[in-house]
Amino acid sequence: MDDYVKAAVLENGIEAQLLESVLQERSIPYLMKSYHDAAYDGLFQTQKGWGAVYSPARYKEEILAILQDLRKGEYDLP
Repeated sequence: MDDYVKAAVLENGIEAQLLESVLQERSIPYLMKSYHDAAYDGLFQTQKGWGAVYSPARYKEEILAILQDLRKGEYDLP
């Protein structure tokens, strides 16, 4: 994972699931990391977002474009 970069911050769990589905469909390598911390009862998620998606740097722009389409409701899910 040394060559992975933070591609985007995700707003919520549903957005994370939708993005994960698209990334798997396109065979884009990724790692999702939630900001939830049981000790703080999810406090950071309300301040920083649900979590982040990490990927090799060469996929960052593609992931951002997919995420933008998902947020606009313009991505046709299978």
